[in-house]
Amino acid sequence: MIRFGPSGIPLSCKGRTLRDGIEDIHNLGLTAMEVQLVRVNLNERYAGDEDLGRTPREIPGELVVQIGRKEDRKEVLISSLDAKIEKGDVLYSLASGIASDYRELEELGDLAREMDIELSLHTPYYMDLADADGLAEKSVRSVIWGGMLAAAMGSPIVVTHLGMFGELEPKEAMNRIAKNLRLIRDAYKKGKIRSRLGIEASGRTEVVGSLDELLTLVKNAKGVLPVLNFAHVHARGFGLFKRPEDFDEVLTKVEKVSDGGHIHAHFSGVEHADGNELRYTPIKKGDLRFEPLAECLLDEDYDLTIVSSSPLLEHDAMYMKVILERVLAKRLMRPTKPEKEEKEERGAKRR
Repeated sequence: MIRFGPSGIPLSCKGRTLRDGIEDIHNLGLTAMEVQLVRVNLNERYAGDEDLGRTPREIPGELVVQIGRKEDRKEVLISSLDAKIEKGDVLYSLASGIASDYRELEELGDLAREMDIELSLHTPYYMDLADADGLAEKSVRSVIWGGMLAAAMGSPIVVTHLGMFGELEPKEAMNRIAKNLRLIRDAYKKGKIRSRLGIEASGRTEVVGSLDELLTLVKNAKGVLPVLNFAHVHARGFGLFKRPEDFDEVLTKVEKVSDGGHIHAHFSGVEHADGNELRYTPIKKGDLRFEPLAECLLDEDYDLTIVSSSPLLEHDAMYMKVILERVLAKRLMRPTKPEKEEKEERGAKRR
């Protein structure tokens, strides 16, 4: 199955809430949406009497992602939606702008499923999982909190970038990232978060995330999935994607390490130079064309969700869907080989 949708609330959507976005995507005939976790600012307060015995998912009007609890005079931080709140606990709530509380997230997830829309969640774009800038702990927490929100919505995947190499040697950066990915993966398992952790390809050489680096990391952190950003891989490959075969070669590699065979991907136009992405563009403006990918998808039986990260968001998501349908229609209109031979024979007789 091939799904298309935008990275965020559609530009044409009159309302700016997540509910508005889901309804608008359904009306546009799209079947996917990436929820953007742009901010991870925390508010903190002491637990009140009304909070005692409740779990974070039961607190109305707040997205509690962490409980601070004194144990042996030290604060222990608990990130679990099922942890019972006790007297003296400090509650840390996420100011995300996505929803008011977990109940609303669950309702939004139910709405999306009713409309056959697959929701994914993208963590903040700046990540430092290699600890090149000393921000690995903050980055790990952000990805864990993103998993908590995604789990409430029933999202199958949480997408994250990895961060820069900085002054680190590539091998050291990769080892640190793999360690932190395993840490996040284990935290998801402990917190009963069913959403999978996905790591996205990067478009610049100073940022960890070439296709080979992704494949290495998912092997060293079992259970983590690669997220194929076609624009980024295209830029890193000096304009790699030209023919259906080019797409097929990369998709085959990614499919082999994707549990169940489902691939989560991003697509847009892109300007690039010297193996680096300069900027996203509308699909019609860049040299990365969607037609060869459409040919590839119809030749093979790929299960793919394609998120439009183009500046045109939903417009290019619909454009890709139209191209796929157009390529399919042309194939269906082609005469089969026997029919073609019969026409040629009839033409020869007339002559």
